[in-house]
Amino acid sequence: MSNALPVADARQVRRYARELARRHPRGLAAALGLHALAAAAGLVAPRLLGDLVEGISRGVGAVTVDRVALAIAGFVVAQSVLVRFAHLASARLGERVLAELREEFVDRVLALPLSTVERAGTGDLLTRTSRDVAALSRTVRFAAPETLIAAVTVLLILGAVVLTGPLLVVPCLLAVPLLVAGTRWYLRRAPAGYLRENAAYSDITDGISETVEGARTTEALRQQARRRARTDGDIRRSYAAEYYTLSLRTVFFPVAEIGYLLPVVGTLLLGGWFYLEGWASLGQVTAATLYAQQLVDPVDRLLSWLDEFQVGGASLARLLGVAEPAEADGKPAGAVPPDRRPVTDDGRLAAHDVRYAYRAGHDVLHGVTLVPRPGEKLAMVGPSGAGKSTLGRLLAGVHAPRAGAVTVDGRPLSELPLAELRTHVALVSQEHHVFIGTLTDNVAMVRPDAGPAEVRAALAAVDALDWAEALPDGLDTRVGAGGHPLSPAQAQQLALARLVLADPHTLVLDEATSLIDPRAARALERSLAAVLQGRTVIAIAHRLFSAHDADRVAVVEDGRITELGSHDELVAAGGSYAALWRSWHG
Repeated sequence: MSNALPVADARQVRRYARELARRHPRGLAAALGLHALAAAAGLVAPRLLGDLVEGISRGVGAVTVDRVALAIAGFVVAQSVLVRFAHLASARLGERVLAELREEFVDRVLALPLSTVERAGTGDLLTRTSRDVAALSRTVRFAAPETLIAAVTVLLILGAVVLTGPLLVVPCLLAVPLLVAGTRWYLRRAPAGYLRENAAYSDITDGISETVEGARTTEALRQQARRRARTDGDIRRSYAAEYYTLSLRTVFFPVAEIGYLLPVVGTLLLGGWFYLEGWASLGQVTAATLYAQQLVDPVDRLLSWLDEFQVGGASLARLLGVAEPAEADGKPAGAVPPDRRPVTDDGRLAAHDVRYAYRAGHDVLHGVTLVPRPGEKLAMVGPSGAGKSTLGRLLAGVHAPRAGAVTVDGRPLSELPLAELRTHVALVSQEHHVFIGTLTDNVAMVRPDAGPAEVRAALAAVDALDWAEALPDGLDTRVGAGGHPLSPAQAQQLALARLVLADPHTLVLDEATSLIDPRAARALERSLAAVLQGRTVIAIAHRLFSAHDADRVAVVEDGRITELGSHDELVAAGGSYAALWRSWHG
């Protein structure tokens, strides 16, 4: 998808993984140390068995056999205890690392500009927050520690073989060329394949969510066949992506299975020859064969978890990519020349010759200049698609202009930190959301330090305190998904109460009550008057009665402001606004 969120490259993923490892040196050392001790304890039994075979061939007594058997049992028990604590240490380390990953990802998501999310679509973000996080969880919890354990075990086993008999290392190395060649072939293809697989899954999620959310529109316009075709196409692409990664595994895993057997078979055959030639004893060959058999499990884990690492690496790349800046967001766009910048301290918001395009080369705003007066109510009207909402989002700092600048006190909005930006200007749209938590949490989230009295005052300002106190647990009632249900009007009042606490000096209203029942909307608009008192208000009016009482009205047509003045002035001028007013009022 061209509008999908970015994906981090392999270098960034490796750097972040090294950074995570450096954050937990003690936990990592403890896990590796315990696993190394467990692996070392497991190496004693083959050596003792080899010595036992050698001793039996020389006629040792039964007492010696009993002692060796007890020693082997003791080391097996010691290995079991060490493995238990080693896995516990690995699990603790994995959970700490995973918690950090999740917290950092949430921080990245919350820092995303709204326009970036809108442009990418919710499907991509939902897939990253669910499927990719789940895949990475498995990698961090199991693949990473298991791979480290397997690597340490392989090194210790090879070291034990060298100590048993240097020549007996040669059969253990027979599989190396085959495994190296197969692994390199796989790694050249798997990362890109898993990235395509995850991206295809994002497309499915995005398409299905669009279809569900727009089900009534789809039915009204009779677009069911087109939506089904879109879903079928997404599923075909996802199937092709998953089929590709599956085909890689069907080649790589059989090669690996052959590689597991070569050391065992080679040690038996070459070890037998070495014994016949007198280059190795029977006990050494026995121990080396058992060590070769022990190599199968850690090598199998190494290669099996290697596939999981490709899945986890692709997921980590997608999660880290959320932090990458999008093309048009977070960039200081088109600074205003110094001689044209207003230098004020009254919180004045101004747009200077702004242009904006959703697609390159297709501007929807063409050199718009608009300077609202502090404390006034400015209504923006015009036909559907004229650019009203787009201009409102630029004035609220949701989008950054392609050219020109939107400033507050002479400073471009695009250069302000988000926390500071929202103390100057905020957008109140037709959409409203109730978060999971108490009613108090929902209001105070814009100012976590706000006390109960301030929360109650904010609710009272929007005429919501009476019904809030009447809830089962009052302001401590849990709302949101699974909590006490709120009506759309009540949810909108919560959003307005947040604004009272945030206290921005400028509000951009995108017909905030247009989707609510008309009777509730009238009551809500009456409560809005107290909230808007003393603030600069820019109201995007989709219904002209909202513009009638404004101090000034800006008429937006084809991405330009064609008229600007009071309601009476524009009606008297007989232009576009007058025609719209006569048509609506008539």
